[in-house]
Amino acid sequence: MSAKYEIKKAKNGKIFFNLKASNGQIILTSQMYKDKGGAKNGIASVQKNSSNNDLYETKESAGGKSSFVLKAKNKQVIGNSQSYATASSMANGIASVKKNGATTVIDDSTA
Repeated sequence: MSAKYEIKKAKNGKIFFNLKASNGQIILTSQMYKDKGGAKNGIASVQKNSSNNDLYETKESAGGKSSFVLKAKNKQVIGNSQSYATASSMANGIASVKKNGATTVIDDSTA
């Protein structure tokens, strides 16, 4: 299996996407969009910006879990990671988004 984007419809009717690594694990989840066109623009933004180190913002929760967001050059959040138990596993997550973000494979389950 190769890395891919999955476009999905949420229970509230809005559209979002997940970036999945080649092992099937979700490595980035988008915001909610009102339509599929917004989600496709978000995917294009990840494809364009995922290789730029300066666009990742790391966070640590009060419980000590780590996460990150990927931002566009205009500082708008494109996607969020899961929570990671350690900073090193979060760094691996960022590396995976950098490696897989350029994929052009898109699975649209809303069609």
